[in-house]
Amino acid sequence: MNAVEKTITIARAQEINTMLESMARSLISSNPNIESLALIGMRTRGEFIARRLQILIKKFSDIELPMGVLDVSFYRDDTRAKLKQPLVQSTEIRFNINERPLVLVDDVLFTGRSVRAAMDELMDFGRPSRIQLAVLIDRGCRELPIQSDIYGKKITSEMNDKVKVCLEEYDKIDEITLIKGS
Repeated sequence: MNAVEKTITIARAQEINTMLESMARSLISSNPNIESLALIGMRTRGEFIARRLQILIKKFSDIELPMGVLDVSFYRDDTRAKLKQPLVQSTEIRFNINERPLVLVDDVLFTGRSVRAAMDELMDFGRPSRIQLAVLIDRGCRELPIQSDIYGKKITSEMNDKVKVCLEEYDKIDEITLIKGS
């Protein structure tokens, strides 16, 4: 770790669960026709957050929402600009999204570029009636006019900070940290 870096714990497992429960309840209350909704998780951690939301929504409303997974690797403008070869995984949407309300789910909302890429890719699959954005952490610092509709926690951060979301399904631990000045 760099001498100027400082790691701050934002949330551990219990608080993450509380945030997800709140997000699930908000999705239910803000969508009167919840049964028509579908969840789309952005790879990688957004997929696991969407799956947890799907389980919680079923627990709270007895409605199991369809869920898909989106890989935006080829749609990212910042990846193309840096000429990096993205690690491409599959997009899995096995239902019709035309005229259907969707909830796009990701771990962190930062500049808005991943969300823009996700919306571009979704339009290649059809035209949803509406897209809501649900994120575990909304950290500000936008480069694009994109905002979260549902979030677990809003934090203040600087452009050179890093928010690290670890999830049990992928990282073997539930924890969110802010690394200052990274």
